[in-house]
Amino acid sequence: MKLILTADVDHLGSVGDTVEVKDGYGRNFLLPRGLAIVASRGAQRQADDIRRAREIKTVRDREHANEIKTAIQALGSVSLPVKTAADSGKLFGSVTAGDVVAAIKKAGGPNLDKRIVRLPKAHIKAVGTHPVVVHLHPEIDVEVALEVVGES
Repeated sequence: MKLILTADVDHLGSVGDTVEVKDGYGRNFLLPRGLAIVASRGAQRQADDIRRAREIKTVRDREHANEIKTAIQALGSVSLPVKTAADSGKLFGSVTAGDVVAAIKKAGGPNLDKRIVRLPKAHIKAVGTHPVVVHLHPEIDVEVALEVVGES
């Protein structure tokens, strides 16, 4: 059975792809859930339009991610003052992804979503310089040196 996907399906394809599946899988799973439509000439034209729009959006997203990457790289390292427990360098709390986003914004960088910030561990709990990765696009990551500075 030849179908055109209307949603991303794991291990099968993405929106607009024309796929060949077994009849039972198509009739009992994909079609009832609205994940695909039966392939026809009109549906194929519609799928081509969807695919073109997706390619344009992908290029636009990649360009936007590169612009953000350039802005973040221009910052160099980002300083984040945090209260420390003592001279040992341990923090009262911990530095989270939200704190990193706020520090980047305060340093003059772009506004980011905290879900795209990858910390070296779940939380940073010590003073020092820590590498933080910002995942902007599936193909684009940028590393930021986060300098956690203790203040008493």
